[in-house]
Amino acid sequence: MDRADVYRSTVRHLFAPVADLLYNDDSVTEVLINGPDQIYCERAGRLEKVDRRFPDEHALMAAAQNLAEYVRRRLDDKHHSLDARLPEPEKFRVHVIIPPTSRVGVCVSIRKFKLADTTLDGLVNDKQSLSAAGSEYLRLMVRAHRNVVVAGGTGSGKTSLLNALSAAIPAHERVVVIEDLSELQLHQEHTVYLEARPAGPDGKGAVTIRDLFVDSLRMRPDRILVGEVRRGEALDLIQSMLSGHDGSLTTVHASSPLLALVRLETLCLMNDVGLPVYVARTQVASAVHVIAQVARMADGSRKVVSIAEVMGLGKGDRYRVRELFAFRRTGTDANGKILGSLEPTGKRSRFADYMRESPVADEIDLTAPLFAPRAKGSESDSEGDALVITRSGS
Repeated sequence: MDRADVYRSTVRHLFAPVADLLYNDDSVTEVLINGPDQIYCERAGRLEKVDRRFPDEHALMAAAQNLAEYVRRRLDDKHHSLDARLPEPEKFRVHVIIPPTSRVGVCVSIRKFKLADTTLDGLVNDKQSLSAAGSEYLRLMVRAHRNVVVAGGTGSGKTSLLNALSAAIPAHERVVVIEDLSELQLHQEHTVYLEARPAGPDGKGAVTIRDLFVDSLRMRPDRILVGEVRRGEALDLIQSMLSGHDGSLTTVHASSPLLALVRLETLCLMNDVGLPVYVARTQVASAVHVIAQVARMADGSRKVVSIAEVMGLGKGDRYRVRELFAFRRTGTDANGKILGSLEPTGKRSRFADYMRESPVADEIDLTAPLFAPRAKGSESDSEGDALVITRSGS
């Protein structure tokens, strides 16, 4: 038994109170430990308290510190938390925060992730998270090298949708994936995975998302996928979209398509280049083509609730988006399940003319309102709908 096997066995032993939830129960997607006496798990999008406990705070701290050693990190007075992916073959992402920062004791959040078994067809037919029409539109946008952002809150299904969208990328393309903690597992064989690295105990050796982005541009990518933009690397992604790397995919925390643009703008301004607000806004509005909004519903299900195209900037330098699909709720069944579907709004895609001349033109239903020729006297594709926000950050 080598060193890694010893650590792995020790971690499993020290986390014995929740080991069966982690290793034997596929219905559990997340385990949340709030001190030694309070443990929750997530099933089907809902949290439930489980009748488990650790012997005491010292036992839980020992488990957390052993886990930190397993990933070559520290938990002590100078290092109050850690965020890490357990080495293969484990499929867990772990966050730990310790007292006194955590007032309830040692808190451990363990998220399980699986191989990319989620497909667009599965989201439509099995999970009813997406309509067939919405799925086909997103597939065509990915195939046609449009830049797609998946927006949503924590646990809303952003990563699952991004994995599903990746299946639409042609097999001959080279994909470079960049993440803080590697979770995405794409369907494509020709995929290179890059993972950021935190600084070591001596404060050296950190590799950031921005560092990896610079590396990726020298790796001859056909596509660049960023698991999630959270900081100033948003500007690097936006500028790569503008400089010939069309077809990029990423996720961002936001509660609407419009706020996703505002969020990206804010993250661009967190870059250390001192970018003026107007320049950041113009670049975001030009680079992002499509936003798919996902949400976790009250019944625990995850659904695509909006698909919108970015129409650039309107009067007063305000973002304009055109919603092409919107979730229409029709009621709730006897079991509390939310009923409804993602339906077309009847609007024409701004990319209709582009798509009719693209390599995927033969895959398009030219009779659909989305891609029909523009009627005489209709609005210009440079115009958008009234989903508008005033000058944020100005």
